[in-house]
Parts: sequence; C-alpha cells; structure tokens
Amino acid sequence: MREMFLKVDSAYPEDQGMGKARLDPDTMLQLRLSPGDLVYIEGKRRTVAKVWRMMVNDWNQGKIRIDSFTRTNAGVSIGDRIRVTAVAEEREASRLVLAPPEDLPRQLPINYNYVVSRLIDFPAMKNDTVPIQAGMPFMQPQMLAFKAVGMEPEDAVIITKKTRIEFSDKPAAGFEGLRQISYEDIGGLKDELQRVRETIELPMRHPELFQKLGIDPPKGVLLFGPPGTGKTLIAKAVANESGAHFISIAGPEVISKYYGESEQRLREIFEEAQENAPSIIFIDELDSIAPRREDVTGEVERRVVAQLLTMMDGLEERGQVVVIGATNRLD
Repeated sequence: MREMFLKVDSAYPEDQGMGKARLDPDTMLQLRLSPGDLVYIEGKRRTVAKVWRMMVNDWNQGKIRIDSFTRTNAGVSIGDRIRVTAVAEEREASRLVLAPPEDLPRQLPINYNYVVSRLIDFPAMKNDTVPIQAGMPFMQPQMLAFKAVGMEPEDAVIITKKTRIEFSDKPAAGFEGLRQISYEDIGGLKDELQRVRETIELPMRHPELFQKLGIDPPKGVLLFGPPGTGKTLIAKAVANESGAHFISIAGPEVISKYYGESEQRLREIFEEAQENAPSIIFIDELDSIAPRREDVTGEVERRVVAQLLTMMDGLEERGQVVVIGATNRLD
C-alpha cells in the first residue's frame, strides 16, 4: 500500500471548502499521484481529498495542507501527523444524500441548483461534513456544513454531473452547520496565535505529555490589545480547532445588583465548562470584573474577584478547563 505520514498545515485561503490536499512534488512522486487524484487522510477518522501541488516555498517540508472541513472530517488539527494513502480505485458517486444541520437558519436562502453545480468534482465519503455555499450566486456566500448521511458507493467517491444529489428533510444531529472560525480566518497574528496554541491547544489535545513530565498546564491566558485586533477571534478559533466546548461571556454581564447573584453566575459558568470538558471560558472585558485587587472598592466587585480566583484555583480538580481573559487595559 502506498502511504506516507505527513504533518498537517493550514490550507491556502483560496482552497477553503474545496476538498483539496496540497502536496509537494516529491511526495506525489513517492505515492505515485498526479494532480486530481484522490487520497485517504487518516487521523482519528478517515476522509478523502483531491491532490493538488503545493507552492514552491512549501516543498520538501514533509507536510500536507488541508482546510478546516477536511481536518474536522479526519479528526485532526494543525501540527498533527496523519497517514496519507493513495486511493486505489477512484469511483463516481451515483447517489448522495445531504442532511442539513439542526442550527440551519431558516431565513438563509439556499439555491440548490447552484449548490449542485458547486459540488461537481468534489471528493467525499459517507458521514463526511460537506461544505455548502448558501445564498444566491450574485450575493456574498455563507459557507454551511451539510452531512453526507447517504452515499452510493459508500467509500471514497467523486461527485459528478451524473450523481443524483438529494437533500434530506431530517436534520443531522451532532454538528454545527454554520462554518466555524478556523486558523485560516486569522491574518497578521501568526506569532500570537502560535503562542496561544502552545499554551491552550497542546494541553487539551495531548494531556498525557504534561502528565508524563509532571508539569501542570496553564489554567488561564490573558489577551490584551485595542478593540478589533482579534482577541475574540483567536479564542474562538482555538476552541473550534481543538474541539473544545466554548463559553463566551462579557465581564459586565456577570455583575448583578442582587446579593450573591454575580458569584452564582460565575459558579454556573465553571460548572457548565466542567461538565463539557475540555472547555474554554472566554471572558471579554475582564478588567470590568477583575481589576487589580488593591483598586477594588465596591463590595460586589470584591466578592466577584474572590469568587473568580477561587474557581480558577480549583481548575486542577475540574479537568481540562482553561480561562481566556481579554482586555484593552493591561494596567
């Protein structure tokens, strides 16, 4: 069997939602592949993608570039090593059944004829998440995710003009249809994103590394910068790519005029995170609920700060729960 182990990297922006796997010429030669051939991509799960050639500056680095949909289908993240195998026999799909997600906005228009035309030459396997462009051709498209709940044949196939595409009325449970923010959506923050990934994603995806070394992973990360610089975007992307449950709150939302209600709200948030671990709690405008302790004057603020510190001190017992705070006032 022709196979290689390669390191996952993000897709080129123009490849998002196209089902492409970018390889360098040497890898294609060793696997005896030509542009347009199909390959199996195996991580925690197995999916299929269509081979295209990498740009010259990516050659001879032992990596493969795939988009967020393909990474989700394979159960991998950027930096993981995956097995890439040539598909021995490329077959055309005679029938494809796509099920919408449960959270599909009803007001979002879907031109099904346009969808079908966009899926021609797209590779797929049963139970794959298939990207669908909603909206009209002359409008800004919204990328959605449908589930391939039925397919003939069920193995790796290519969708053609002859494929009978059906849309199920019954939603597919267990996944979100609106395209989630991925690392490809973040530009100009390469170094910052890498540091956050090392601090948060690595302990979540490979906790055994820290247990073996006897090192406690960080319990919290503080992101600071002016509004609109990508703090929330980074937090959402890391949560989506690591498969973590994401809870987002704004600092002022926690504060209540009633005695004890603010602390109770914080406890409920941490309990939800623990029940759905691994989880990321993102607290925007952290300075509004947790200023410097010597600057705290009100009794409510004092209790909230104490409660937050207590909950974070107990994160070791709560499993894989990480807090990301964001502020534009570092002092």
